Amino acid sequence: MPSVRVHADPAKAAVAVAGIIADLIRRGRPDGRKVVLGLATGSTPLPLYRELIRLHRQEGLSFSNVLTFNLDEYEGLAPDHPQSYRRYMDENLFSQIDLPREQTHVPDGTSDDSEAVCRAFERAISDAGGIDLQVLGLGRTGHIGFNEPPSPRESRTRRVVLDEMTRKDNSVFFGDLAAVPRAALTMGVSTILAARRIELLAFGAGKADIVRRSLSERPGPGCPATWLQEHPACTFHLDAASAAQSAS
Repeated sequence: MPSVRVHADPAKAAVAVAGIIADLIRRGRPDGRKVVLGLATGSTPLPLYRELIRLHRQEGLSFSNVLTFNLDEYEGLAPDHPQSYRRYMDENLFSQIDLPREQTHVPDGTSDDSEAVCRAFERAISDAGGIDLQVLGLGRTGHIGFNEPPSPRESRTRRVVLDEMTRKDNSVFFGDLAAVPRAALTMGVSTILAARRIELLAFGAGKADIVRRSLSERPGPGCPATWLQEHPACTFHLDAASAAQSAS
């Protein structure tokens, strides 16, 4: 069962998770290979990325020995599209730290062969020695990454059709629901669960019900985040509003 930490506000949660990441990077991997981070997008992790940038600029945290793999990317959006997750990561983190671009990985949503892209993404994670720490957000449908319900536990990186609730929630970034892609490439549930450590961030009253469901319902495909109950090192980082309906 995931542990739960309730923070005073999202900024305090960001500091806590950034500290965990910084400790991991500074300590390094026992095998001497690059530390592997799984990263998320959206509004929720922005305070975390700002804190990581601060740690780099003010406390000398180096990302030169880090590899990153992003959870997902919209189908059909070029890397330079204003709403692509590659551009999001470049603008909100990668361009402001000492992380070589070739050490960052975001699925290619423009390929005509999404299956090949997904297989190559899985292979790259495996070749890197697996993900040491995965950052997650939590969608109102219970999605982690873009694993919409129903998502089986054994799913790996793949193309998915987005739930209409997810498209509506994300339309705020696009300005128009019609502009939101209908599909995406995402790490699968099994890919996420293979990470050695998972840090999930969820804030605000709008997430309270899905946080409760994720922690209390029996694990199953109808609420993909419930699969996190089976992970041995997963923490939910919440604020008072998102924790209101859950036992802490």
